[in-house]
Amino acid sequence: MTSPTGYAARHRAVVAERGRLCVGIDPHDELLEQWGLPGTIDGLRRFGDICVEAFGSVAGFVKPQVAFFEPYGAAGFAVLERVIAGCREAGALVIADAKRGDIGSTMAAYAQAWLADTSPLCADSMTVSPYLGFGALAPAVDAARAGERAVFVLARTSNPEGAAVQTADADGRSVAQSIVDTAAAENADGAATVGLVVGATRAHGLDLSALGGPILAPGLGAQGATAADLPEVFDGADRSWLVPASSRGVLRAGPDVTSLRDAALAARDEVEAAL
Repeated sequence: MTSPTGYAARHRAVVAERGRLCVGIDPHDELLEQWGLPGTIDGLRRFGDICVEAFGSVAGFVKPQVAFFEPYGAAGFAVLERVIAGCREAGALVIADAKRGDIGSTMAAYAQAWLADTSPLCADSMTVSPYLGFGALAPAVDAARAGERAVFVLARTSNPEGAAVQTADADGRSVAQSIVDTAAAENADGAATVGLVVGATRAHGLDLSALGGPILAPGLGAQGATAADLPEVFDGADRSWLVPASSRGVLRAGPDVTSLRDAALAARDEVEAAL
């Protein structure tokens, strides 16, 4: 068997060591309050430091939701930089949940921000939206491939509003399936540069068997999906690529670092047992 290359090798290595769970880092106002932290930059910074300490050395993947850092402006981005760098230094693969999507030089700038070694926001992968046309994502795909990183393309999301677009007919297949098929073609080199976002909360109706890349599956815990649901929801997919994500389901154990880490490990064990 040929050894994996590119992002595929990094994915396989971290999964073998730490498992497939992705822990979401979502510092929304209600969670800061639950943790007894103020809704200020100091509270955000403390939240970030706790998450790095709790998850960086044990989670295979962490996914900071960029939107929750943005309201704090430049100071919020500084905290995000600290979270990304801390988790990466501790060995976790960081998925920047930025959901960027644009054309030309703008998409190239987004790619530089989230996928270039020279950027203080550099992550191991980022989420992107293909709804300006999959081809518009080329700068991000190229940057990810060059840096042995990945992009996670929104395909079939868990929000009900997405169905009207994602299940629409596109020459005899759904829009979402056309995204899956294009991603699979991008992965023909074996590097697994192009992953997908497919929600874990409902049957998606997609053929994922030929993808050859990672599948970020948000929805465990507070959104209603369980680890036991995963084999059925992702029947036919190569589940070694599956990256189920839980945010509030793990974060509600905070702010104690040990409790957070234990919650993440318990969720990981449930995922691994189910898969």
